[in-house]
Amino acid sequence: MKIELDAPNLGQLEKKKLLEAIDLNFISTAGPFVAEFEEKFAKYVGAKYAISTQSGTAALHISLYELGIGPGDEVILPVLTFVATVNPILYVGATPVFADVDRETWNINPEEIRKVISTKTKAIILVHLYGNPCQMDEIMDIANEHGLYVIEDATESLGATFKGKMTGTFGDIGCFSFNGNKVITTGGGGMVVTDNKEKADHIKFLVNQARDNSKGYYHPELGFNYRMTNLEAALGLAQLKKVDEFISKKRQFAKIYQQELSSIKGICFQQEYPKAQSNFWLTSVTIEDLPISKLQKTLQKYSPAIPSRRIFMPLSEFPYLRQYAKDTYTNAYEIYNKGINLPSSTLNDINAIFTTAKVLRECKISGESLPK
Repeated sequence: MKIELDAPNLGQLEKKKLLEAIDLNFISTAGPFVAEFEEKFAKYVGAKYAISTQSGTAALHISLYELGIGPGDEVILPVLTFVATVNPILYVGATPVFADVDRETWNINPEEIRKVISTKTKAIILVHLYGNPCQMDEIMDIANEHGLYVIEDATESLGATFKGKMTGTFGDIGCFSFNGNKVITTGGGGMVVTDNKEKADHIKFLVNQARDNSKGYYHPELGFNYRMTNLEAALGLAQLKKVDEFISKKRQFAKIYQQELSSIKGICFQQEYPKAQSNFWLTSVTIEDLPISKLQKTLQKYSPAIPSRRIFMPLSEFPYLRQYAKDTYTNAYEIYNKGINLPSSTLNDINAIFTTAKVLRECKISGESLPK
């Protein structure tokens, strides 16, 4: 038995679609699968329009650019997230403003958003961390009250819902990632979704080098080479057929972890808001009184080796971002110092999850050694 943290789950269907793309001789950014993937993805999440991109980072960048965010503008985001959330803000010349997260859900705290709003604030980028939906009612109320754009970084939360509505479809624009470790993968790639036709059409134009096809190679404004390839879209179509199966399995894994570990003193799970349903992209916990680095080494020594990952380091720790840190971000640092991602790949079977839970439980109880 091999235990996987977040490895992709590929099979014969993916091979078939890739070979189909090759047989059609459409492997680059031209080809029928891109438009088909966009259409089916939009339908799946419940958005009117979807535009594929080169990556989730590209999706965030093009969204900020489309909304006119630039120098002199401030964008609020959680301090606890992957660095790809903040970098696009800097790409457009805007200023990131960090907000602390909720201690239970690990997502951006609406009250912390209110504290850092200024006359320069133009947008909020929220992150459904590890697939766990944010408190969308409160965040949208704040945005509407202050006239702010909302971009959802839903790169980890495909299929997760808040009050029955898919993440990525609440704000002005939603952004998804199909990196190799996400719920579904295209090898790389991302997606922008919106219900605004004008914005969708313009983003579609921008990601294709802002080319006016009616005039040949004519480019009336600055564009970007952010297109998805037909090969990637072929993978996406195959994976999209399996997305509900993948999410169901991740939720089953999370339930097993919770059943096996919730009674252990000092182990706390990332919590969902009422009426939110996480996709449990990565089931994650905080552990008291057991150094995470030591625990990870212990898990790796077990046979089979049990992979794990530290929670994202707060953005305020990175040298080029420290200038934007205006607070101590107590909750984010506590979660980082005590938090760990558990094996959640859908390549695993339930035995791998039970094994991981057993070893983690006994490591916590013993405080140092592997079970005999």
